[in-house]
Amino acid sequence: MEEQLMMERSREKMMINEERKMVVCVTGASGYIALWLVKLLLQKGHIVKEQTKYPNTTFRWVDVRDVANVHIYAFENSSASGRYCLVGSVVRSSETLEILHKLFPELKLPKECADDKPHSTKYQVSKKKAESLGVKFTPLDVSLKDTVESLKEKNLVSF
Repeated sequence: MEEQLMMERSREKMMINEERKMVVCVTGASGYIALWLVKLLLQKGHIVKEQTKYPNTTFRWVDVRDVANVHIYAFENSSASGRYCLVGSVVRSSETLEILHKLFPELKLPKECADDKPHSTKYQVSKKKAESLGVKFTPLDVSLKDTVESLKEKNLVSF
């Protein structure tokens, strides 16, 4: 009896969800994170409008494993104090896409910039304080490769 009631409730929820189909716009839809979102939305029956141009911007990157290591190093080092700004690399969108394309040529990536303005200003963030703890930042290409392979292994991206 209880099992039948649960099945009826489940069917009701499915019917409600069927009625709530949405049109969803996903920016950066060909990016490595948004790909899984698009996939999930399509599986749920929603209509997905994609923005497939890459932004003309600069990103700060740090591998999560480096962040974890800095926490450990700071805990173990009695002279550690204050805040640590963790930025492994600063790159433009176009540079990130070049790395991803070299690593995964079969991955669908945007080829066109969202605007034709000059590249955004590239800057650097000092790594001295973090490196004083002994951290060696993971190169961006290694971090991106491991990220995409992890997402692929979990079926969050497919190509």
